[in-house]
Amino acid sequence: MSCESSHTRDHHHEIPSPPEDGWRNSGVQVIPADSLDTNTAQTPGMNRAAAINLARAGAQKLWAGTVTIHADAKTGAHHHGHLESIIYVLKGRARMRWGNNLEFTAEAGPGDFIFVPPYVPHQEINALKDEDLECVLVRSDGEAIAVNLPDVEPVERPETVRWIDPTHKNLP
Repeated sequence: MSCESSHTRDHHHEIPSPPEDGWRNSGVQVIPADSLDTNTAQTPGMNRAAAINLARAGAQKLWAGTVTIHADAKTGAHHHGHLESIIYVLKGRARMRWGNNLEFTAEAGPGDFIFVPPYVPHQEINALKDEDLECVLVRSDGEAIAVNLPDVEPVERPETVRWIDPTHKNLP
């Protein structure tokens, strides 16, 4: 049985009546790359640009956009309140530090996903000295929250943490 067929069978939802415009303007939206909005919550050391949120696309439960960290640069420590964040690395090499004193670290490259749970203090670092780090960013709510933490004192030598898939951790 395919995942799609079990998904379809397990979820019975009534489709609402279409809006007056028949979904023409309130259905699928394509946001061109050159129309992203930089008037969103920012953290020193990076440039965020919103593509999809409540104001721009009517998204009720998501915020999506891009983030660029210049070569050999890093952000200040920050968190995103109650929001979950997903970062997808398009280009470059991301070094993430997290924890109350940024005591943990891990790296991600093109094609890798990074998950940041709510309230986790973290810092994004471009691990490359000669190439911008470009990522796609998705958050679990339409609001843009960035709480900068200027008083965080990073440890000198963070511990490298390797991710282990919890659904496969007991396999040989």
